[in-house]
Amino acid sequence: MEPAAREADVLKPLPQTPSAPATHMARPRTAAMEAVEDIAYGSIAGVVGKYIEYPFDTVKVRLQSQPDHLPLRYRGPLDCFAQSIRSDGFLGLYRGISAPLVGAALENSSLFFWERLGRAAIYASGYAPRDQPLPLSALWMTGAFSGAMTSFILTPVELVKCKIQVPETEGGVVRAPLRPIPVIKDIWRHQGLRGFWHGQLGTFLRESGGCAAWFGSKETVTQLFREWNERSAAASSRPAANDDDPLPLWQQAVAGASAGMSYNFLFFPADTVKSRMQTTPIGESPGQHRTFAAEARALWRQAGLKGFYRGCGITVLRSVPSSAFIFMVYDGLKKHLPMQ
Repeated sequence: MEPAAREADVLKPLPQTPSAPATHMARPRTAAMEAVEDIAYGSIAGVVGKYIEYPFDTVKVRLQSQPDHLPLRYRGPLDCFAQSIRSDGFLGLYRGISAPLVGAALENSSLFFWERLGRAAIYASGYAPRDQPLPLSALWMTGAFSGAMTSFILTPVELVKCKIQVPETEGGVVRAPLRPIPVIKDIWRHQGLRGFWHGQLGTFLRESGGCAAWFGSKETVTQLFREWNERSAAASSRPAANDDDPLPLWQQAVAGASAGMSYNFLFFPADTVKSRMQTTPIGESPGQHRTFAAEARALWRQAGLKGFYRGCGITVLRSVPSSAFIFMVYDGLKKHLPMQ
């Protein structure tokens, strides 16, 4: 998963203007319209980002899920790429992408939706005046709230994805690739409804902490760029840009990339433990599954701190273009295709 935000003033009320004839007034934007935009544009941005990052995500999951009782199969990301392409071809790196595409649409639309509700709740609490943008500290909090709520949607999707991405072996022979529907049926048959949330604690920790960093970093870098642009404009006697104007594309990309890197690096250990939990054989009974703490202890005994960051480099690398495109697509759609 890796998992986007808008400019810090999205929730600012529309500026008050003098009365004008009804024929010249734009239709007021409602909360329902904003929610529909969050869902629709977040879904589109998520799908674009998922296509960019998925091969790297497959390598990351395979590195993370190597058993602790066997010698390591992959020496590192490049070796994993090479072995995977030799075994399945390049398209094998896209194995199981159908479920993650749905998950990416659900994840990003959910993140934007809950982040907006978080902002609305903070304004309603009186923490900040409604005619002012929220402070950065509040935006980190809304990111954490958004990630925590989204984790409950994301865990089942990632469970299916992880089981498809990591090929099962029997007697040293790799089995035929799994498909989403058979995996879903097997989980239901062996573990029931509760089985789809195996690894929920890891997802919750990763998403709540990671999304605080994701939204917060993006907004922090965006604000720094705006201040820098204002100083540059003043130094050259150019008119300063309006706060509602979008940043130049390269600045939007840097802000988005910094968000993705923060999200993936800071809470990567929680994602590693979650991936190991979710790649256990489906046939095992729930009682045989390790808890989050037990899985973490086993990994610590096997590889120490380094084991928790196995696959981190490739994950942070793929988050740069993926997160940049997610923000650029989402903010661009919000700016140029507002729903009326």
